[in-house]
Amino acid sequence: MNLKLDRPLIFFDLETTGTNIMRDRIVEISIIKLFPDGNYEEKTRRINPEMPIPPGATAIHHITDEDVADAPTFRQVAKSMHEYFDNCDIAGFNSNKFDVPLLVEEFARVGMNFDLTSRKFIDVQNIFHKMEQRTLVAAYRFYCGKELTDAHSASADTKATMEVLLSQIERYDNLKNDVDSLSEFSSGGRNLDLAGRIVLNDDDVPVFNFGKHKGKSVEYILRVEPSFYAWIMQGEFPKNTKDVLTQLRYKYLKK
Repeated sequence: MNLKLDRPLIFFDLETTGTNIMRDRIVEISIIKLFPDGNYEEKTRRINPEMPIPPGATAIHHITDEDVADAPTFRQVAKSMHEYFDNCDIAGFNSNKFDVPLLVEEFARVGMNFDLTSRKFIDVQNIFHKMEQRTLVAAYRFYCGKELTDAHSASADTKATMEVLLSQIERYDNLKNDVDSLSEFSSGGRNLDLAGRIVLNDDDVPVFNFGKHKGKSVEYILRVEPSFYAWIMQGEFPKNTKDVLTQLRYKYLKK
């Protein structure tokens, strides 16, 4: 089965120095660019993170400092990568909460804006969790009848993610074969930012979804406690979360 696409859909996976979106860096990126006619192209590239790769991270993805010593830095590949992602929707496994926000941070560090407003995002993990509640290895076994023998290799994980999505569409009659529907279904509930720090409540009012102000109106908090906005802007929050909050602040305070 082919995905119904109006424009290219990029599946991608990152291997990194760790799981902190704000501080950690990419050491490998694997991309499959799927075109509306069903053709696709694959790219995998090692990245020098310009910091030591912790042993714990190497134990997972098996990439060492020596492996990336001669690889380009993100700054050196940022322009070509930005162009490659241009006018594409994005898919991945847990990508809405990790891979996309971390990629946004990498671009921001080199002074480039990775615009999310015109894209659709399909998180295959969210579809899987809503349907079956498992991991990528189990998803690959369940949907594709195969063992993911090279898990935590960016290339293997990316290919498996694409195969799982195609199998999900074939398996579930209520899962529509178009990017808009898949993006909506795989989104993290009613999130306004990818990390789910700001969400819509039952009345479609933006509220904070963490910390001391969880469940409280964003507009109310911005008006009565402006220092909370400053704290988020200075804190270790994803750029996407900061951008969404800034847009809401501008909307509310210009009233």
